[in-house]
Amino acid sequence: MKTKEDFLNGQILLIDKPLEWTSFQAVNALKWAIRKKFGLKKFKIGHAGTLDPLATGLLIICTGKFTKKIPELQGMVKEYTGTFTLGATTPSYDLETEIDQTYRTDHLTEKKINDATKQFIGRIEQIPPMFSALKKDGKRLYDLARAGKQVEVKARQIEIFEFEVTGIQLPEVDFRVVCSKGTYIRSLAHDFGKALGSGGHLSALRRTKIGDFNVNNASTPIVFKETLA
Repeated sequence: MKTKEDFLNGQILLIDKPLEWTSFQAVNALKWAIRKKFGLKKFKIGHAGTLDPLATGLLIICTGKFTKKIPELQGMVKEYTGTFTLGATTPSYDLETEIDQTYRTDHLTEKKINDATKQFIGRIEQIPPMFSALKKDGKRLYDLARAGKQVEVKARQIEIFEFEVTGIQLPEVDFRVVCSKGTYIRSLAHDFGKALGSGGHLSALRRTKIGDFNVNNASTPIVFKETLA
């Protein structure tokens, strides 16, 4: 059983973030559980890399002195699994916004879909989604997007180490990706659909690994609170 000193000296906690929770809500749930258990007024806690509310999976949360490790953890290679839905695009590149355009998918074959992954492997330029927390002139891109403002978003260099199709049941394509920090899987979904001439958006996402940390060893915020009580 972990003590108050353990959390103050520093812990790396592996959390399996539930669907529709924000990363902030997950951190807050742990913060209040630890504060309540040990009667702590104040202590440091933070996460090492945001997951969108529509994504599930591994969130690394650091406490106490280990919050200093956050930049190092954020820079680690990440693995994701999920589903692209071809034949339609959305402004947010995922299910946060409604479909804005539809496309034919009858030209797609298993070979075409598998071959398309090859052009994304290695160092590539990627344009982040308009619906993201990145800032432009001090304002969050998603705030500008929701206000209907169009601004130019600069491409960034990222690296994709592995990209494989794990299942095809059109219009859905299941995938696994291993990538560098700063990669937007939503942008990959959009660009993948564009490369296939069929449009595409992200319809499911799960972060499975960060460095050597695996979601199989993580617990949900609810289970964490129960084990702490």
